[in-house]
Amino acid sequence: MYKLGIDVGGTNTDAVLIDEGLNVVAAVKRPTSGDIYEGIMGAVDAVLEESGVDRALIGQAMLGTTQCTNAIVERNGLAPIAVLRIGAPASVGIPPMVDWDADIAAVCVDSAIIEGGFEYDGKRLAEFDEAACRAFFEGVRGKVDAVAISCVFSTVRDDDELRAAEIAREVLGGGVHVSISSEIGSMGLVERENATILNAALHGVARRFTEGFAKGLADKGVENAEVYLSQNDGTLMTMEHARRYPVLTIACGPTNSIRGASYLSRIDDAVVIDVGGTTTDLGVLSHGFPRESGVAVTIGGVRTSFRMPDVVSVGLGGGSIVRVADDGSVSVGPDSVGYEIAKRALVFGGDTLTATDVAVRLGMAEVGDASLVAGVDEELARKALAAMRELVEDAVDAMKVTSDPVDAVLVGGGCIILPTDLAGTSQVEKPAHSGCANAIGSAISKVSGAYEALVDYDVTPRDEALAAARAAAVEAAVAAGAVRETVEVVDAEDVPLQYYPGRTNRVKVKAAGDLSS
Repeated sequence: MYKLGIDVGGTNTDAVLIDEGLNVVAAVKRPTSGDIYEGIMGAVDAVLEESGVDRALIGQAMLGTTQCTNAIVERNGLAPIAVLRIGAPASVGIPPMVDWDADIAAVCVDSAIIEGGFEYDGKRLAEFDEAACRAFFEGVRGKVDAVAISCVFSTVRDDDELRAAEIAREVLGGGVHVSISSEIGSMGLVERENATILNAALHGVARRFTEGFAKGLADKGVENAEVYLSQNDGTLMTMEHARRYPVLTIACGPTNSIRGASYLSRIDDAVVIDVGGTTTDLGVLSHGFPRESGVAVTIGGVRTSFRMPDVVSVGLGGGSIVRVADDGSVSVGPDSVGYEIAKRALVFGGDTLTATDVAVRLGMAEVGDASLVAGVDEELARKALAAMRELVEDAVDAMKVTSDPVDAVLVGGGCIILPTDLAGTSQVEKPAHSGCANAIGSAISKVSGAYEALVDYDVTPRDEALAAARAAAVEAAVAAGAVRETVEVVDAEDVPLQYYPGRTNRVKVKAAGDLSS
């Protein structure tokens, strides 16, 4: 059986085919077209042709895509939704989407705040106003495709959210998409609510690209493959799961690269430097998985609180444009020729000096026609390289938690533009197939499950609470499709919450295992 891995980036779409021993059989890189679907299918065609394998033997296909991110940033294809918050009278001072830009807030047809919700300890804040809930959904019937429901401290008790979801389906019909915040976000009502609203608005986008990908594979003769989507924690989810939680695909590209870097380098703890055509993304490998961000993350101008990788992006890539100022100083990026690099870069006969041209001029890479950059001044090229080096070295320092040198892994199609002797690192690995690390990360990803809860250690002893959390995370991974015997806990933490009574801690555990074949 073979695995097909695909990752869509802003500049290139990569595809790899991997055999049962997790060996790379074929790997291709194709420019991402204006029509993302067309670019995906083009990469699939190319990798199948290069490998020559029987398409009937491809048992699994994994896709990492930027379509949900693009939909939010471009305000395109988002579904009309209704937003219900359960938390009056305590939360009426800050209405839903209070700080959203008007162009994206327009996805909301109507919103309301009704009575209900809980205190931090699970006690009732107010009785759930079922009549007001029903009346609100009656008012938006026929006007919305999806509903976002949030509740004060629903991460402690989700009773009211679940009841509101039942009422939404009763009134609006079983076909309506319902997103509830306790399944998506973490602590912090507004940020958790924002993530839930985005999840609901992405419903139509997710349905279209999952159905399109499955149909496209079948049209190419890949008819026996189970299809999975990449999540932003470096693991996989089924198409059904992706349709329920499309927001979890956001930022899956960097996490795929991080997972692929770990597999290719056989390093489990390092800073991963993923150089694309337009940007360089830096993330941290911790026990073989991406380190999760501990702060709220802004997506398309919307501040959210849900699981996201800890990634720093800088405007440097293979297509970054090199400029010389009047004073002789040289700058690189942040603007880029992007997927037009094969037309506009000097080494391909274009008229724009790019970071790739600098790498070829200095003998760091063999791309295009080196004779076309022979006339580029060597001093200019070295100044450009110094500027690129400084950008990345500063970003590496931003990702470190100590001043000690760290291992680093250099991947991505644009990694040819960087040297391997970066300050702040103990060693920099540039493994084979590094240009397609993102697609490889998609293909070899595992399935995960997570558990998070607030626990008072005065009520439940710490050892007992952690053991229960580990067991729950393992069961969640198995339910998601992991082989039980391969599941192991990959991350566990308990953080004291000083503003809670007693010895309340936030307990969070993640487990991951191999995908069942």
